[in-house]
Amino acid sequence: MKKVLMKAEKVCKSFASKGVQNHVLDKVDVEIYEGDFTIIMGASGAGKSTLLYALSCMDGLTGGAVYYKDKLISGMNESKMAPIRAKEFGFVFQQTHLVSNLTLVENVAVAGYLNKDKTSAEVNHRSEELLKQMDVLDAKDRYPSQVSGGEAQRAAIARAMINEPGIVFADEPTGALNKRNTTQILDILTELNQNGQSIVMVTHDSRAAIRATRLLYIEDGKVIGEMEMPPYDETQMKNRETQVNAWLSSMQW
Repeated sequence: MKKVLMKAEKVCKSFASKGVQNHVLDKVDVEIYEGDFTIIMGASGAGKSTLLYALSCMDGLTGGAVYYKDKLISGMNESKMAPIRAKEFGFVFQQTHLVSNLTLVENVAVAGYLNKDKTSAEVNHRSEELLKQMDVLDAKDRYPSQVSGGEAQRAAIARAMINEPGIVFADEPTGALNKRNTTQILDILTELNQNGQSIVMVTHDSRAAIRATRLLYIEDGKVIGEMEMPPYDETQMKNRETQVNAWLSSMQW
């Protein structure tokens, strides 16, 4: 039986606009399982990214609760939530948000320095090891403006992994990349997952969705569909594409 890593109960998120409440998430119940590559899909404006931010507590809730490792984390004040984000959560976004005046290795290391359990030497060593794993070590002393979008995104993934997070949240991490770089990033995320890393990712790309071990479909702020798949196997790509596309079609995607 899969172990529940994170749980959302009756999660609601509303925004007021011109005196009208817009309900982006409507009493969402979701469990995220340890070791899964969970991918959230849905039409534009359905609430995909909002759900990701709610789960990671990057954004506050209008109602409901989020638990991580059986601990209530929604509603925590920033002083209590910050260490959890720093040590337990990794984040990868469509835009890398690398610091422009830091080199790639410095961008990775600075996130590691937030973890007081490791010495600077240990953080520096792990930063270089991660950049090597992401095949971007040769560019470690370059600034973000001096590397390609794919290299910058690989460095951003290294930064997300620096503190050995329990879960990585990825919001459209391939949305700004070309096909070649997209494949490289998906290969990295897939390898991380198959080595035990739990990942929750939002995407609109069915090519990315075939990497999932679990797909969630959100519509009008509700999770209306779910599909589980075995770990990704490149030799089964065509079968997975057929399965995913048929499922998405059933969701009227």
